[in-house]
Amino acid sequence: MGYEAGMVIDVTEASFAGDVLERSKTVPVVVDFWAAWCAPCRALGPVLERAVEQRQGEVVLAKVDVDANPRLQQDYGIRGIPAVKAFRDGRVVREFVGAQPASMVERFIDTLLPSPADRLVAAGDEASLRQAVALEPDHVAARVALARLLLDQGREDEVVELLSPVEHDPQAAALVAQVRLLRAAGDGTGAELRDALRRLRAGDAEAALPELVAAVRDRSGEQRDLVRRVVVGVFGELGEDHPLTRRYRPELAAALY
Repeated sequence: MGYEAGMVIDVTEASFAGDVLERSKTVPVVVDFWAAWCAPCRALGPVLERAVEQRQGEVVLAKVDVDANPRLQQDYGIRGIPAVKAFRDGRVVREFVGAQPASMVERFIDTLLPSPADRLVAAGDEASLRQAVALEPDHVAARVALARLLLDQGREDEVVELLSPVEHDPQAAALVAQVRLLRAAGDGTGAELRDALRRLRAGDAEAALPELVAAVRDRSGEQRDLVRRVVVGVFGELGEDHPLTRRYRPELAAALY
Protein backbone atom coordinates (compact mmCIF):
# COMPACT_ATOMS: atom_id res chain seq x y z
CA MET A 1 0.00 0.00 0.00
CA GLY A 2 2.99 2.28 -0.28
CA TYR A 3 3.65 2.57 3.43
CA GLU A 4 7.09 3.63 4.65
CA ALA A 5 8.86 0.59 6.07
CA GLY A 6 8.61 0.29 9.82
CA MET A 7 6.52 3.40 10.49
CA VAL A 8 3.15 2.48 8.94
CA ILE A 9 2.42 -1.23 8.66
CA ASP A 10 -0.47 -3.54 7.83
CA VAL A 11 -1.24 -5.94 10.68
CA THR A 12 -3.21 -9.17 10.71
CA GLU A 13 -4.49 -11.52 13.37
CA ALA A 14 -1.33 -13.59 12.91
CA SER A 15 1.09 -10.67 13.24
CA PHE A 16 -0.72 -8.54 15.86
CA ALA A 17 1.05 -10.00 18.89
CA GLY A 18 4.50 -9.29 17.49
CA ASP A 19 3.89 -6.13 15.49
CA VAL A 20 1.71 -4.40 18.11
CA LEU A 21 1.92 -5.93 21.57
CA GLU A 22 5.63 -6.77 21.61
CA ARG A 23 6.69 -3.75 19.58
CA SER A 24 4.80 -1.42 21.92
CA LYS A 25 7.25 -2.34 24.66
CA THR A 26 9.91 -0.29 22.88
CA VAL A 27 7.91 2.30 20.92
CA PRO A 28 4.27 3.47 21.07
CA VAL A 29 2.07 1.73 18.50
CA VAL A 30 -1.13 3.39 17.25
CA VAL A 31 -3.61 0.90 15.79
CA ASP A 32 -6.11 2.11 13.20
CA PHE A 33 -9.07 -0.27 12.93
CA TRP A 34 -10.60 0.50 9.53
CA ALA A 35 -12.40 -0.91 6.47
CA ALA A 36 -12.24 -0.07 2.80
CA TRP A 37 -15.98 0.69 2.57
CA CYS A 38 -15.84 3.21 5.47
CA ALA A 39 -15.64 6.81 4.20
CA PRO A 40 -14.60 8.29 7.60
CA CYS A 41 -11.83 5.66 7.72
CA ARG A 42 -10.55 6.78 4.33
CA ALA A 43 -10.54 10.38 5.58
CA LEU A 44 -8.76 9.65 8.86
CA GLY A 45 -6.14 7.25 7.49
CA PRO A 46 -3.98 9.83 5.66
CA VAL A 47 -4.15 12.18 8.67
CA LEU A 48 -2.80 9.47 10.97
CA GLU A 49 -0.13 8.48 8.47
CA ARG A 50 1.16 12.04 8.09
CA ALA A 51 1.25 12.56 11.85
CA VAL A 52 3.23 9.35 12.36
CA GLU A 53 5.65 9.97 9.50
CA GLN A 54 6.42 13.47 10.78
CA ARG A 55 7.61 11.98 14.08
CA GLN A 56 10.37 10.04 12.33
CA GLY A 57 10.16 6.66 13.99
CA GLU A 58 9.11 7.73 17.48
CA VAL A 59 5.71 6.09 16.95
CA VAL A 60 4.40 3.30 14.71
CA LEU A 61 1.02 3.16 12.97
CA ALA A 62 -0.51 -0.31 12.55
CA LYS A 63 -3.46 -0.66 10.14
CA VAL A 64 -6.02 -3.40 10.87
CA ASP A 65 -8.69 -4.15 8.25
CA VAL A 66 -11.59 -5.29 10.43
CA ASP A 67 -13.26 -7.17 7.58
CA ALA A 68 -10.15 -9.30 7.08
CA ASN A 69 -9.46 -9.64 10.81
CA PRO A 70 -12.78 -10.12 12.62
CA ARG A 71 -11.20 -11.76 15.66
CA LEU A 72 -9.20 -8.61 16.43
CA GLN A 73 -12.36 -6.55 16.01
CA GLN A 74 -14.09 -8.78 18.55
CA ASP A 75 -11.15 -9.00 20.95
CA TYR A 76 -10.87 -5.21 21.22
CA GLY A 77 -14.58 -4.48 21.30
CA ILE A 78 -14.66 -2.50 18.06
CA ARG A 79 -18.27 -1.43 17.51
CA GLY A 80 -17.68 1.60 15.31
CA ILE A 81 -14.93 2.54 12.88
CA PRO A 82 -12.56 4.18 12.47
CA ALA A 83 -11.41 3.17 15.95
CA VAL A 84 -7.92 4.17 17.05
CA LYS A 85 -6.16 2.60 20.02
CA ALA A 86 -2.67 3.50 21.24
CA PHE A 87 -0.60 0.70 22.81
CA ARG A 88 2.33 1.01 25.17
CA ASP A 89 3.92 -1.91 27.04
CA GLY A 90 1.43 -4.30 25.48
CA ARG A 91 -1.74 -2.55 26.61
CA VAL A 92 -4.12 0.17 25.43
CA VAL A 93 -3.27 3.54 26.99
CA ARG A 94 -5.37 5.96 24.88
CA GLU A 95 -8.09 5.69 22.23
CA PHE A 96 -10.72 7.50 20.21
CA VAL A 97 -13.50 6.63 17.76
CA GLY A 98 -14.49 8.40 14.55
CA ALA A 99 -12.74 10.70 12.12
CA GLN A 100 -11.06 13.61 13.92
CA PRO A 101 -9.46 16.84 12.72
CA ALA A 102 -5.72 16.93 12.15
CA SER A 103 -5.14 19.11 15.23
CA MET A 104 -6.75 16.55 17.50
CA VAL A 105 -4.81 13.70 15.91
CA GLU A 106 -1.56 15.64 16.41
CA ARG A 107 -2.31 16.15 20.10
CA PHE A 108 -3.24 12.48 20.48
CA ILE A 109 0.09 11.36 18.99
CA ASP A 110 2.09 13.88 21.03
CA THR A 111 0.72 12.51 24.31
CA LEU A 112 2.39 9.20 23.46
CA LEU A 113 5.86 10.64 22.92
CA PRO A 114 8.56 11.28 25.52
CA SER A 115 8.39 14.64 27.27
CA PRO A 116 11.47 16.90 27.36
CA ALA A 117 12.17 15.56 30.84
CA ASP A 118 11.86 11.97 29.59
CA ARG A 119 14.46 12.68 26.92
CA LEU A 120 16.82 14.13 29.54
CA VAL A 121 16.38 11.04 31.70
CA ALA A 122 17.31 8.90 28.71
CA ALA A 123 20.55 10.88 28.40
CA GLY A 124 21.41 9.69 31.91
CA ASP A 125 24.20 12.07 32.95
CA GLU A 126 23.98 14.10 36.15
CA ALA A 127 23.49 17.46 34.43
CA SER A 128 20.67 16.10 32.26
CA LEU A 129 18.97 14.44 35.22
CA ARG A 130 19.12 17.63 37.29
CA GLN A 131 17.62 19.52 34.38
CA ALA A 132 14.83 16.92 34.14
CA VAL A 133 14.01 17.36 37.83
CA ALA A 134 13.96 21.13 37.36
CA LEU A 135 11.57 20.80 34.41
CA GLU A 136 9.29 18.25 36.11
CA PRO A 137 9.77 18.19 39.90
CA ASP A 138 7.37 15.24 40.21
CA HIS A 139 9.21 13.14 37.62
CA VAL A 140 9.92 10.02 39.68
CA ALA A 141 12.21 8.36 37.15
CA ALA A 142 14.41 11.47 36.97
CA ARG A 143 14.78 11.67 40.74
CA VAL A 144 15.45 7.94 41.10
CA ALA A 145 18.07 7.91 38.33
CA LEU A 146 19.84 10.93 39.79
CA ALA A 147 19.69 9.39 43.27
CA ARG A 148 21.43 6.26 41.98
CA LEU A 149 24.28 8.37 40.63
CA LEU A 150 24.59 10.26 43.91
CA LEU A 151 24.53 7.06 45.95
CA ASP A 152 27.36 5.63 43.83
CA GLN A 153 29.33 8.79 44.62
CA GLY A 154 28.72 8.45 48.36
CA ARG A 155 26.52 11.55 48.53
CA GLU A 156 23.96 9.91 50.80
CA ASP A 157 22.50 13.07 52.37
CA GLU A 158 21.65 14.40 48.93
CA VAL A 159 19.89 11.12 48.07
CA VAL A 160 17.48 11.37 50.99
CA GLU A 161 16.70 15.03 50.29
CA LEU A 162 16.22 14.38 46.57
CA LEU A 163 13.85 11.45 47.06
CA SER A 164 11.77 12.70 49.97
CA PRO A 165 9.07 14.22 47.66
CA VAL A 166 8.60 10.89 45.84
CA GLU A 167 9.25 8.37 48.60
CA HIS A 168 5.81 6.85 47.93
CA ASP A 169 7.40 5.23 44.87
CA PRO A 170 8.87 1.75 45.63
CA GLN A 171 12.12 2.47 43.79
CA ALA A 172 12.61 5.74 45.66
CA ALA A 173 11.69 4.11 48.97
CA ALA A 174 14.22 1.36 48.30
CA LEU A 175 17.06 3.82 47.74
CA VAL A 176 16.21 5.80 50.86
CA ALA A 177 16.12 2.52 52.78
CA GLN A 178 19.58 1.65 51.44
CA VAL A 179 20.96 4.94 52.76
CA ARG A 180 19.46 4.40 56.20
CA LEU A 181 20.76 0.83 56.35
CA LEU A 182 24.25 1.92 55.32
CA ARG A 183 24.26 4.44 58.14
CA ALA A 184 23.04 1.84 60.66
CA ALA A 185 25.57 -0.75 59.49
CA GLY A 186 28.37 1.09 61.25
CA ASP A 187 27.37 -0.30 64.66
CA GLY A 188 29.05 -3.66 63.95
CA THR A 189 25.81 -5.62 63.51
CA GLY A 190 25.33 -4.95 59.83
CA ALA A 191 28.42 -6.30 58.06
CA GLU A 192 26.34 -8.79 56.07
CA LEU A 193 23.89 -6.12 55.10
CA ARG A 194 26.61 -3.77 53.97
CA ASP A 195 28.08 -6.56 51.84
CA ALA A 196 24.68 -7.35 50.30
CA LEU A 197 24.02 -3.69 49.55
CA ARG A 198 27.44 -3.37 47.95
CA ARG A 199 26.65 -6.32 45.68
CA LEU A 200 23.29 -4.80 44.83
CA ARG A 201 24.81 -1.45 43.89
CA ALA A 202 27.31 -3.31 41.70
CA GLY A 203 24.38 -4.79 39.79
CA ASP A 204 24.61 -8.30 41.21
CA ALA A 205 21.04 -8.79 42.41
CA GLU A 206 21.42 -12.57 42.23
CA ALA A 207 24.14 -12.51 44.89
CA ALA A 208 22.48 -9.80 46.99
CA LEU A 209 18.95 -11.19 47.25
CA PRO A 210 19.68 -14.29 49.39
CA GLU A 211 21.44 -12.16 51.99
CA LEU A 212 18.75 -9.48 51.91
CA VAL A 213 15.93 -11.99 52.34
CA ALA A 214 17.87 -13.62 55.18
CA ALA A 215 18.22 -10.19 56.80
CA VAL A 216 14.45 -9.72 56.65
CA ARG A 217 14.01 -13.06 58.41
CA ASP A 218 16.66 -12.41 61.07
CA ARG A 219 15.90 -8.80 61.98
CA SER A 220 12.97 -6.96 63.50
CA GLY A 221 11.52 -3.50 63.83
CA GLU A 222 12.58 -0.61 61.63
CA GLN A 223 15.67 -2.33 60.24
CA ARG A 224 13.61 -5.27 59.06
CA ASP A 225 11.18 -2.95 57.30
CA LEU A 226 14.02 -1.07 55.62
CA VAL A 227 15.49 -4.29 54.25
CA ARG A 228 12.02 -5.32 53.06
CA ARG A 229 11.75 -2.04 51.14
CA VAL A 230 15.09 -2.70 49.47
CA VAL A 231 13.99 -6.17 48.37
CA VAL A 232 10.64 -4.91 47.07
CA GLY A 233 12.53 -2.25 45.14
CA VAL A 234 14.72 -4.93 43.55
CA PHE A 235 11.62 -6.85 42.47
CA GLY A 236 10.16 -3.69 40.96
CA GLU A 237 13.33 -2.99 39.02
CA LEU A 238 13.64 -6.55 37.74
CA GLY A 239 9.94 -6.94 36.88
CA GLU A 240 7.41 -9.49 38.09
CA ASP A 241 8.29 -12.01 35.37
CA HIS A 242 12.02 -12.04 36.10
CA PRO A 243 13.27 -15.42 37.38
CA LEU A 244 14.84 -13.82 40.46
CA THR A 245 11.56 -12.12 41.37
CA ARG A 246 9.62 -15.35 40.93
CA ARG A 247 12.17 -17.20 43.04
CA TYR A 248 12.60 -14.77 45.92
CA ARG A 249 9.14 -13.19 46.28
CA PRO A 250 7.77 -16.33 48.00
CA GLU A 251 10.88 -16.45 50.17
CA LEU A 252 10.32 -12.83 51.19
CA ALA A 253 6.73 -13.61 52.10
CA ALA A 254 7.87 -16.57 54.18
CA ALA A 255 10.49 -14.44 55.93
CA LEU A 256 7.87 -11.85 56.81
CA TYR A 257 5.15 -14.19 57.98
